[in-house]
Amino acid sequence: MEYVPNKDNIAKRIARIFKSGNVVNLGIGLPTLVGNYVPEDVTLILQSENGMLGLGSAPPKGEENRDLTNAGGAPVTIQPGGCCFDSATSFGIIRGGHVDYTVLGVLEVDQEGNLANYKIPGKMVPGMGGAMDLTTGSRVVIAATLHFEPTGASRLKRRCTLPLTAVHEVDLVVTDLGLFEVRDGRFILRECFEPYTPEWIQARTDADVVIPEDCRSVALEDTCLAGV
Repeated sequence: MEYVPNKDNIAKRIARIFKSGNVVNLGIGLPTLVGNYVPEDVTLILQSENGMLGLGSAPPKGEENRDLTNAGGAPVTIQPGGCCFDSATSFGIIRGGHVDYTVLGVLEVDQEGNLANYKIPGKMVPGMGGAMDLTTGSRVVIAATLHFEPTGASRLKRRCTLPLTAVHEVDLVVTDLGLFEVRDGRFILRECFEPYTPEWIQARTDADVVIPEDCRSVALEDTCLAGV
């Protein structure tokens, strides 16, 4: 079976986890795609750690406001009722446990719930930003990543090899192959996305992957994970 990377499938699946009224932080990069696939009957309160609640969609080209950007510097809009505030207030919201879900891109995630997403040794980076606070302050942490690195190695590991952003904080991992729950030091494969099979995923993941009896093989447009 040929593997074809698909970031949109990751975003589509994550978007169906949320319920109306949830406060959600979408990290820079891949997680920002999630906002494009939130169902029309679900209203989220999107939070950006640079000081906004109630983010809307990206503005049309030519209508960007340089004073309205998300934490990654990309132009955004604000929904009616949205608000802006200083960084101290923003991190008070995060550290106070008021964010229901945070979605973060990762370089590596392991079966202990550890997350590495900010540094590759030998490369200059500005720092981990708000990820450390978001992983410890949010109620549910979702790691969003393509399943494989460009080299073909699995980004899901038994133990991360890169410097950690957070320890034992990841609850769910969504890749372009499936949805995994992190539990008891293992990845539990809850859903596999067609055309991939549980056994194909298990054989190509450098970690302990458990395939429960109720693991579902699903066409992504039909996915729905209740109780999360």
